Amino acid sequence: MISLWEVEIKKEYTVERILLENNISRRLEALGINEGTPIVALTRKRSGAMIVKIRGTRLALGRHITSNIEVKEVIAV
Repeated sequence: MISLWEVEIKKEYTVERILLENNISRRLEALGINEGTPIVALTRKRSGAMIVKIRGTRLALGRHITSNIEVKEVIAV
């Protein structure tokens, strides 16, 4: 597994674990980011922000958050 920050842009991954404080992880769950959720990184900025696509919605997440979300690449069959 790798962190969301380290993924390749435009590839699909699945969220495996969220290693953040309870208040942040609850907020992410409210936004639809749970274990097993498909996620695609769209852009990564030098400032540390990353734009991701989750369930058809684009979200901007900071580096602290993306570095603490572990993902696994989805293998196309």
